[in-house]
Parts: sequence; structure tokens; C-alpha cells
Amino acid sequence: MYNKFFILKKKILIGYIYKLFFVPFTLHFPFLPSYCLSSLMACNQHKVWRRVAFLLSLLSILQICARGDPQVPCYFILGDSLSDNGNNNGLSTKAKANFKPYGIDFPVGPTGRFSNGRTIVDVTAELLGFGEYIPPFTSAKGRDVLKGVNYASASAGILDESGKQLGQAIPLGGQLKNYLKTFSQISKILGGGTAAHKYLNKCMFTVGIGSNDFINNYFMPDVFRTSELYSLDRFVATLIDQYSQYLQTLYKCGARKVALFGLGPIGCAPAELARYGATPGSICVDKINDAVVRFNKRLISLVDDLNDNYKDAKFTYINILEIGTGDATAAGFKVTNSGCCGGQKGCLPLATPCKNRDEYTFWDEFHPTDAMNVIFANRAYKALTPTDAHPIDISTLACL
Repeated sequence: MYNKFFILKKKILIGYIYKLFFVPFTLHFPFLPSYCLSSLMACNQHKVWRRVAFLLSLLSILQICARGDPQVPCYFILGDSLSDNGNNNGLSTKAKANFKPYGIDFPVGPTGRFSNGRTIVDVTAELLGFGEYIPPFTSAKGRDVLKGVNYASASAGILDESGKQLGQAIPLGGQLKNYLKTFSQISKILGGGTAAHKYLNKCMFTVGIGSNDFINNYFMPDVFRTSELYSLDRFVATLIDQYSQYLQTLYKCGARKVALFGLGPIGCAPAELARYGATPGSICVDKINDAVVRFNKRLISLVDDLNDNYKDAKFTYINILEIGTGDATAAGFKVTNSGCCGGQKGCLPLATPCKNRDEYTFWDEFHPTDAMNVIFANRAYKALTPTDAHPIDISTLACL
């Protein structure tokens, strides 16, 4: 999507160099891929002497961004609304985002992405070197599936019933069934299952799911009886057991490079703050974030078990919780408890969102802004701290 415009963008970029010394850095480069931005920002810490180093490294970074081949041949995505890019558009559900002002900062407007711009997997695709975003399952046709498919569905959970009060969704089990259909397509294109396996072994897989099993199931006792039937620890164990079975199925059907996005600080989401109020002494709903911590600990153990049991594959855990609970103000954010669109109540069709979207961590009552997704994806791709990923980050995974 952006590679074919690279030469033009390079010319435009030259006109910005002078202003770098006087205007905040990130305002100048909305058109560059996230990989470029992350690399450039590493050279620019809002100090003039740092900007000198930035200018010296500019040419080499641009050359890196101009490379045409992605680091992996294909990228497959499973998950929920944090990754959905249109699979829910045709479903009978309240969990849709194919209307304005969603997509206000996305090149083609509303697509079904729950963001003002890109999702975490969109930015990840950019970082992996893909020139176009991965298409949703509902529109991926023919040989296009060889580049990857996005199966994610808003309101989906590990359990089939999670999120059902909102309407139809494609839970993780259903997404796997759709992946198996794609596997059959690839087998036909490449001449058999063995060739398909060999091809898929080189591809990237990301899975990000589980939030709805808590906020749209366990912590919704007026709709679901789950919290009456299970203690929190038993419920987490049930989720992880089911998750494990699904991941092993994914492995059996070719997946060898798999990154699992851990749950983020969903207890800090504006909708949860509106529903419960912040825990005294905290800025979030601690009981929900406690559940997140328990789930993520078990997910890390699952990653270790999978790596022990499947030596020809590599699974890794991305610590979205830690990345999402850092000092937001240090990253330039000013509003963390309210969505840019709809505040704490939801983003309605044709609503007027805030203008300073890069200063908000949340776009709506649940989902991050494009600016926040850039941070999530960049640290998932290239770990900033040793705890951002376990055991390796996505850039390392791609190179295996």
C-alpha cells in the first residue's frame, strides 16, 4: 500500500527536514510505515543534538523501508476486535465498526477496524515488510490467501458463548475452522498438503484473544452464570486448556512461528471504569486487571510447554499488559480514562471525535487509538525491555 508511493514520499520528506528542529517530531511523518517511524524515533529524543544524529541516519533508514520483500511470505491473524478488520461487517451483531467516525485516519475510511486508524496487526504487518494489509477472511480470494488472512472477529472469545449477548461472532474455534478452509485452498494452489505445510512453516501467526471471556462473560453476571459456576482460577485454567487445544490444532496445520498477544489492561478501559468505577487508590478496575494477570501467567506457562513439546516450532508471548501500563504521559498521551470518540459510553455513528487523537490512549470505550497501537506493535516487534516478550520478540521470530 505504501511501497508504491515511496519515491514520492521521499521527495515530500525532504521538505520537512528544516522543520524538524522546531516542530514536534511525530507530526511530520504520518505517511511513513511504523518500522520507519520506530527507527527514526530511536534517533530522536526531542533534543537538538539528537536530531543531528537523526539526520545522519535518515538515508540508510529510508533505504531499509524501501525494500520490497516481507520478512515472512505470509501472515495469519486470529483474535477479537483488537485485530478484526472487517469480518464482523456482514454479521448480525452490535460489535461492528464499519461506519464513521471509525477509520477517520485510515486511508480508505471505515473498514470494520475498531480504531481511528490502524490496529496492532496492521502495524505489525507493516513492520514485517508487507506492502498491503492482510485481508479479512470474508474478502480473501484466490492466490491472495498465499500472503495471509485475518480471521479475527469482534466480541469473540476462547469460549464459544463469550460475547454472545452482542450478537453473532466468530469465536476462536470458528476462526480455526476458517483457517482450515484456507489451508485447503493453499493445498490446491501449491499442489498438495505437504507443499502447503512446508509453505506455512515459514509464515507468521499472531493470536490475540481472551478479553471477551472476562468482560463479556465472567464479569457479566447479569447475563452469564460463569462466575457462579467457576472460581476465577478455575475459569482461567479452563480458558488456557481450551486455548492450548486450539493452538495445537494450529500447529498440526502448519503454524511454526506463533506470537500470542497477552491480555492488556482491560480493567483500565473507559467502559469498565464507567461500569464499576476505579478501585479506591487505583486508576483502574483492579479486580479485572487481577484476572488479566492470572490469565497471562498461565499463558506464559503454556508458551513454555508448547516450546518444550514442539521443538520444530517457536511460540512466544507478547506482554501487552506491561506495554499498556507504562507512563503514558512520557509517550505524549494526555487522556487515558476516556475514549476519543464517545468518552466512556461508546462511539456512535457519525459522532464527532476529538481532534487531538494522538493524545488519547483509547479511541472508543474499549479500543486503542492508532497512536497506541503503534506503540503496542513496535514493542511487540522489537522488545524495548526484556519483559516485553517471552522468550523472543516478533522480529526475532520472523528470522527463524
